Amino acid sequence: MSTLHPIISVTGSSGAGTTSVRQTFAQIFRREGIEAAFIEGDAFHRYDRAEMKRVMLAETQTGNSNFSHFGPEANILDRLEDLFRSYGETGTGQTRHYIHDAEEAALFGSAPGTFTPWSPLPDATDLLFYEGLHGAIVTETLDLARHADLKIGVVPVINLEWIQKIHRDRDTRGYSTEAVTDTILRRMPDYIQFICPQFTQTDINFQRVPTVDTSNPFIARWIPTADESMVVIRFRNPRGIDFPYLLSMIPDSFMSRANSIVIPGGKLDLAMQLILTPMILQIVERSRRAQRSRPRPRVAISEGAK
Repeated sequence: MSTLHPIISVTGSSGAGTTSVRQTFAQIFRREGIEAAFIEGDAFHRYDRAEMKRVMLAETQTGNSNFSHFGPEANILDRLEDLFRSYGETGTGQTRHYIHDAEEAALFGSAPGTFTPWSPLPDATDLLFYEGLHGAIVTETLDLARHADLKIGVVPVINLEWIQKIHRDRDTRGYSTEAVTDTILRRMPDYIQFICPQFTQTDINFQRVPTVDTSNPFIARWIPTADESMVVIRFRNPRGIDFPYLLSMIPDSFMSRANSIVIPGGKLDLAMQLILTPMILQIVERSRRAQRSRPRPRVAISEGAK
């Protein structure tokens, strides 16, 4: 963790809703005049799309049918941790962009499924914002969780996550339900070993729970809407959280445990604004105050200028 150069990390698996959470953070940053360096987790995949297919096939032929982006081997997480460390110490670092589709290909001038070149982060940012799969991962050789000042988990219940994954990949990528099912099965061991444990490292978890039947996610015709869902918000350390204020501001919300509040799904953006804005402002103000109090380097005066 760094007082001078704070890091906010949002962690959730593909289709969990981290992109909409990023949009909420972007609204807060814009409204409060905060300059953020945005980091995408898929920028730290080890392989581009074509190479990943080749590596997966090779792994399958050697008996490993569970090789996936969820695991460390398919990512350069040591470089991601180096970025977190570098930014925390100096406010600098390098990242790149993974090109997802034709629209981004036209924007960046490279083919879908490839990476842009590595480039430095913008100058003079107030904080680093990471959104991806591994923002709070801890292994025998890695500890990204210790570098982040605020860690957010976004994790719908598993059947809802599968429904979102199936619909997104079918509608936007043209995959069959069977192909997406194979992907889910391939990722499951890494999901259990490397994704789930991160949600014990996070400071706040937002978990969407459908209130409609999702018992067979593989035949669901549509994704449950926000109004057909509740969101469980869990605070690792509830000290300092003004629960009476949140309950008064969010209609139909209630506390389910001493560290958890349940809200209607349609009120997620409001809840995030209410909960996260003061936390972000506190982190940024602490950073700015620390930077103002830093001793400035002394300028030597030459003999002739005396």
